[in-house]
Amino acid sequence: MAARHEARQGVSRRTGAEPLTAQAPHRLRRVLFTQRWTDVVFLHWEADPFEVARLLPAGTVPDLHHGRAYVGLVFFRMEDLALGRTPPLPYLGSFDEVNVRLYSRDALGRRGVVFRSLDCDRLLPVLAARAGFGLPYRWARTSRRWYDSRLLYRTRRRGHPARAGGRVWLDVGRENVPPGPLDAFLTWRWGLHAGFLGRSYYLPNTHTAWEFRRCSLLGWETSLVQAAGLGPPLGNPVSVLFSPGASVRFGTPEVLPAGHHA
Repeated sequence: MAARHEARQGVSRRTGAEPLTAQAPHRLRRVLFTQRWTDVVFLHWEADPFEVARLLPAGTVPDLHHGRAYVGLVFFRMEDLALGRTPPLPYLGSFDEVNVRLYSRDALGRRGVVFRSLDCDRLLPVLAARAGFGLPYRWARTSRRWYDSRLLYRTRRRGHPARAGGRVWLDVGRENVPPGPLDAFLTWRWGLHAGFLGRSYYLPNTHTAWEFRRCSLLGWETSLVQAAGLGPPLGNPVSVLFSPGASVRFGTPEVLPAGHHA
């Protein structure tokens, strides 16, 4: 039974971790909700693995690339959020979002994302995600604007004492570029890990394959990273990516067994 479950999750027995794949290694038994991500910008820096480890949910450990851990600051437009197979939610289902994320692995070898914060400008989705999944959504003022080929995202927390914020200013080209090994490690993720009501869970997802375009970083602000409990990023990002977007489906949560360690 356990062996069949492990094989179903695409776990590599040799490495203990599922392989990195451009397509999801699993099927969703049931679709919980769907959405589309557009104008996605990924900024990544190296992070202290010990600092990352203390911020992850129980039952997971940092997923390392050549012994290094990473923190991501990700900007995108959420569109057409829908529950199951129902039509997209009007107004509430589309908004700009900025998140701080880390990378994790559980005892079944599943690679995941751990969100330290998710900022958006729709209060009801913030409250629903916090109440239903324990995800650390924050109500913020967010904006996205194109200036010809240049894209500007801004966010600033509402009512937050530290007034944490984030910003990215990017020049986007038309040429598609393949992801490098580090880029694939950071973006070929097929689920998230989170803790809620004293238990940890894995929420699987599938989405269309990423397409990346050549881009140049013009400026950024990262105080959201410090507000998420990590040290300030040092120097330039080690990975800067832009994608036009992806269509996404999320499955149902799977509780991680109590007492299991990755």
